[in-house]
Amino acid sequence: MIRKGCSVSFGTVMVMLTLLTGSILIAAPVSAVTQHLGSGPSFTAMVSGTNEYVPGEDATISIIVKNTGLNSMKQVALGTIQPEDQQNTAKTVTIGLASSGDAVIVKTDPQMVGDIQGGNSVTVAFRVKISSNATAGSYQLPLTLQYRYPRVILQEAADVFEFTYNEAEDTLPVTLRIQPRVKAEVIEAVPGQLVSGSEGYLDLTIKNAGPENGTMAAVKLIRNGQSPIIPIDSTLYIGDFPSGGVVTCHYRISVSQDATNQTYPVDLAVSYTNREGTVMTSSKTTVGVPVNAKPAFAILSPVPEVPNGAGKTIEVRYRNDGNMTVYGAQARIIQHSPITLSDNTAYLGDIAPGASATARYELQADGAAEQKTYSFDSTIRYRDASGTSLESDTIPVQIAVIPAGSPPGGFPVLAGGIIAAIVICIGLLVYRQKIKSR
Repeated sequence: MIRKGCSVSFGTVMVMLTLLTGSILIAAPVSAVTQHLGSGPSFTAMVSGTNEYVPGEDATISIIVKNTGLNSMKQVALGTIQPEDQQNTAKTVTIGLASSGDAVIVKTDPQMVGDIQGGNSVTVAFRVKISSNATAGSYQLPLTLQYRYPRVILQEAADVFEFTYNEAEDTLPVTLRIQPRVKAEVIEAVPGQLVSGSEGYLDLTIKNAGPENGTMAAVKLIRNGQSPIIPIDSTLYIGDFPSGGVVTCHYRISVSQDATNQTYPVDLAVSYTNREGTVMTSSKTTVGVPVNAKPAFAILSPVPEVPNGAGKTIEVRYRNDGNMTVYGAQARIIQHSPITLSDNTAYLGDIAPGASATARYELQADGAAEQKTYSFDSTIRYRDASGTSLESDTIPVQIAVIPAGSPPGGFPVLAGGIIAAIVICIGLLVYRQKIKSR
């Protein structure tokens, strides 16, 4: 008898090998990791909008910063971890703009803008002050970028990837252009005798200290904030105003009531047509104008007295304590009971600073008037040097009512007479004693 053993055909063996190989491939697949390689970030910078400014201007400069760095290679290698950052990505970028001498002063500190990937851009704004003395021309300001970017690192282990970065700093030029402008410079300011609450004149001699020649120019006087100097004739046409040219302008101005003895500011600016045919306005120029407070008046004469029930002419002497002459002054008393005035106005004339003038008033005291000192309000109306009519602050005038039949001067005079008589008597007694002793 023939025994049959187990046998495997060649085809079966091939199928089993194929299945085994497939299972191995499924269990351990090959991973292809892509990595882009290049030279790192690269930047350009340009001003957004106009880059032309004028002397004396406060401006905000917007700068567009673009990362133009490219990845020039693509690497496909064995590995299991994909790099998180591309080599042309700038990490944790800080951007700062520096001043250029004294002409352009940057007031904004460096700014952190985060990451900038290749092909992307950011806009940063910086506040600057253009000096009023800056000359026309182009100015380059350094724009500094500080950042990090990834290094190219080979993955040495299947489950480990080391992230390391290069430190970098780039400096880019940012160009600003300062336009030529007319610059108004006040050579001389000659005010009239300006008094609070009045009007007057101001003569200004103005020079074009800028490099630009202005045509069809006009000089405008402008109130400075809440200054009491208020222009009335505010704009004067001067025509051509070439560089280095000088003009004289005559303005009429008013002074508010609250002005005191001090110097107050007023501004001026020149509008003109430049060489390109554009209407421009110069930066403001400030000039100080001295102003006088209204003159103050004091009374020098003693308190006048009038017996009750009687009439009398009294004298009141006024002194000008101000620092300007008043012209055509008239004093006036506002009457009230128990004293009446037949004429309560007196002419004083012109009164220089420190000088005085006397007013005379006819008055009548009521017979039932209480015997005491009464206070009356008086004012002085006058004209200043420009002819403006003004009125002084209230000046109190004292008038005493004394008993009818009292001697002039009342009790103080009587007491003085008694004292004088006593002194004379004592003198006579002393004299007689000297005669007897001889």
